[in-house]
Amino acid sequence: MRRALITAIAAIAFAEPASAAQEVQRVRYDISLYGLQIGRAIFESHFEGPGFAVAGRFESAGLARVFDRTNGTVTANGWLNENESRPNQYTLEYTSGDERTKATIRFADGAVNEAEYKPEPKKRDDWVPVEREHLSRVADPVTALLLPAEREADVCRRTIRVYDGSIRADLELEPAQGDENFRDASVTCRARFVPVSGYRKGHSSIAYLRDRSRILIGFEPVQGRGVYSLARASIATKIGTVHIRGHRM
Repeated sequence: MRRALITAIAAIAFAEPASAAQEVQRVRYDISLYGLQIGRAIFESHFEGPGFAVAGRFESAGLARVFDRTNGTVTANGWLNENESRPNQYTLEYTSGDERTKATIRFADGAVNEAEYKPEPKKRDDWVPVEREHLSRVADPVTALLLPAEREADVCRRTIRVYDGSIRADLELEPAQGDENFRDASVTCRARFVPVSGYRKGHSSIAYLRDRSRILIGFEPVQGRGVYSLARASIATKIGTVHIRGHRM
């Protein structure tokens, strides 16, 4: 469960890109559970032409830091076109207590070219292996949440294919309804988590995210780019609903 939360935080704590070429924007994200802060992140985004580069750092906070001291960094770069975000390279490094984790993914032509995840997850009898065909037309967790769209109505009508170096999963998006919509986001999507491979069939946290979780993701347009980036999110987990909210710096 802890690794799933860290991956989600690293992906969702993604700073909204600058609105003009060569501009830089910094955003602070606060992560809370039951109204208590459990994490924070600061991200910096650079855009120039069709290329983008994102770098950020995150850490546990509040009571969560007393019980589980986590510190990490994440970077991603790639290109944007009219229909999708194309990743080039992604790196995630963090320590949680005495455990150190590092993931590196390199992409080529929209597919994973090379991936390393240390330490490797323990593979039991119910392990679903990652096959080569699972790794085409995928993006890392950061790039996956940059959504090119000409209209707000198009943002949520898609499936995001995500690979973090270990688990391969889809996020099936559809427009949120009624009171599901965030007031401080232009577009809110309801997301369904669908594990594909790189996980244990019997893992209770994965089963909860797949079968019971309510996931909402809010997006804002990036001015002049035809791209929508993350504004807010809420993710229902076994231990409660994690809320993530951004603040421009």
